Amino acid sequence: MTGGYLYHRRIAELAAAHDARVTFFSLPDRPFPLPALSGPSVLRAATSAPPDVLLLDSIAAAFVGPWVRSRRVAVPLVAILHQPPGGIDHGPRRARVQAMLDRLAYAGAARLLVASAALGEAMRAEGVPDHLLRVVPPGRDVACSAVPPSGDLRSGRRAAVLSVGNWVERKGLLELLEAVGCLPEDLVTLHLVGDSRPDPAYAARVRTRLAAGDLTGRVVVHGPKTIEETAGFYRAADIFALASLREPYGTVYGEAMAAGLPVVGWAAGNLPRLARDGVEGFAVTPGDELGLVTALRRLAEDEPLRRRMGGAAGHRAESFPTWDETAGLLFAELRAVVRERSS
Repeated sequence: MTGGYLYHRRIAELAAAHDARVTFFSLPDRPFPLPALSGPSVLRAATSAPPDVLLLDSIAAAFVGPWVRSRRVAVPLVAILHQPPGGIDHGPRRARVQAMLDRLAYAGAARLLVASAALGEAMRAEGVPDHLLRVVPPGRDVACSAVPPSGDLRSGRRAAVLSVGNWVERKGLLELLEAVGCLPEDLVTLHLVGDSRPDPAYAARVRTRLAAGDLTGRVVVHGPKTIEETAGFYRAADIFALASLREPYGTVYGEAMAAGLPVVGWAAGNLPRLARDGVEGFAVTPGDELGLVTALRRLAEDEPLRRRMGGAAGHRAESFPTWDETAGLLFAELRAVVRERSS
């Protein structure tokens, strides 16, 4: 349920409408770096047909990188990056090794599609030339239909705060829980949508914090939801909050804004490019816990402010692409690569 995997699921669903077909080839789910042992067999399977173009996801790039050149892949290779080389959720040792392997894969790519302008700038800083880079951001629309959650998300309080994200340290769940614990007890109910399994150690810390007395009855854990159910949560909430330190794009911010929710988060990653501080929500200086508390309190206590910022968020989100537009951009780039190779 990561943003990158959901991105590819949506692209595949829309492929036929763009006169294309996507076939997935997966690497085994094994401890790093063991999936690289399967790189040759996966490449053989993926290119045996052969396809018009091979699209390599950044989450799998490290495991294919060592083999791309040695196997002389005959079809054009395009990489799509949802994270910088080395990833964003790993320790320093793995990040260094993975970054090296990622770059091996990208060195053989005819194009690098990046999920955000911020990620494109990071790749330029690494020396990637402009002509290889294209920004193809996620769509803003969550689902064609929404399944509303049961009951009133406010639970008798003044505002319902929604946070969507897997339970990993980068997402800042503990910081958000601390902020909610500092608010008056009758002010907000926080709803957490996301998978708690990716990092068991961090999830244990989150559960310990949830068990503290100051959060009793104020936080509802929903676990992972379908895209239709998630769309229902966006429509039923009053505020969206995610205290994430590193979001290459921040798909959930864009989805929340498209649903007319003011957003609250750290002024880090791609959030400042999506929402302007004080206009569509609040982008708080990273680590400023009092600032996070203040932002949530202002929006929860001031309904006219909340509505004004939510309206501004919805208006700004209209400039973000829909998933159909994103699919159109992506398939146009893939066709351009194929034409360049054949000319």
